[in-house]
Amino acid sequence: MSSAAAWPDLAEILDTAHVVALPLATRFRGIDVREALLFEGPEGWAEFSPFTEYDDAEASSWLAAAIEDSRMPRPAARREVIGVNATVPAVAAASVPSVLARFDGCRTAKVKVAEPGQVLADDVARVRTVREAMGPEGRIRVDANGAWNVDEAEHAVHALAEFDIEYVEQPCASVEELAQLRRRVTYMGIPIAADESVRKAADPLAVARAGAADLLVIKAQPLGGVRRALEIVQEAGLPAIVSSALDTSVGLSMGVALAAALPELDYDCGLGTASLFTSDVVDPPLTPRTGLLTVGRVTPDPALLAEHAASVARRQWWLDRVRRCYAVLRG
Repeated sequence: MSSAAAWPDLAEILDTAHVVALPLATRFRGIDVREALLFEGPEGWAEFSPFTEYDDAEASSWLAAAIEDSRMPRPAARREVIGVNATVPAVAAASVPSVLARFDGCRTAKVKVAEPGQVLADDVARVRTVREAMGPEGRIRVDANGAWNVDEAEHAVHALAEFDIEYVEQPCASVEELAQLRRRVTYMGIPIAADESVRKAADPLAVARAGAADLLVIKAQPLGGVRRALEIVQEAGLPAIVSSALDTSVGLSMGVALAAALPELDYDCGLGTASLFTSDVVDPPLTPRTGLLTVGRVTPDPALLAEHAASVARRQWWLDRVRRCYAVLRG
């Protein structure tokens, strides 16, 4: 967290904390319910929602982001609305139209590929159906979450190229593999984007120095906040796309603030994921209208916080996690 923001007492976070469990319309990232902890600070509400499998060291960056967002004014916005993409989980091809229908007016779709237990033919069928639904003018990007090795990724890029792919996100896990793949497929004109190689790396700039990616996918929470994410983009010198980590509308508003503050924003952002929930903590939720999100803070609805409150045991799990991550941040 920026030194300009005074550290709150832990009690200030815990006293306003709400832990929620939001149901998903379609299973995504192996889960059917998304949990998050929300709390209020002097500047408004913030979200702490690292995935449950992340250890305290990694999760502490998410807490730093939330503390900063709750206590510091957000950077000046350079734009009032943000274009966003639809997100298509690794569903069967027949389910694609119903998923896309949840994203009003989005001209771009990010399609999850390389799902464990599936094969490349499943990916091809899913992407083909997205292309058919969106027409020739729609933009399609695919995200493998680092699941392929270099040879598998090269084969997949060839198989998907016929669908006019905007870029391939994190096709391989390591920076070295990304660099090797990028050299192999540069002639095809399909850019490589790095996500996990930025937000989960000890050195988020290594991917840029290695020439391993054409684009950066950045997320405000994992990178420690909007200001740190802006610094990384500036130092990397690569075009950026802002994405979410399946946040509630509270967390998404922080991502929207990051996208609004970027000097350049040439790509639709992955911030429309509230459309994957059947309900949210904000009314109306921060879902795209004509493919756009409006920049600004949001405030949870007390009735929705109560309706989606997590169980007593899960609330305690998250409060204990905040205590541990706070201790990590305070050294």
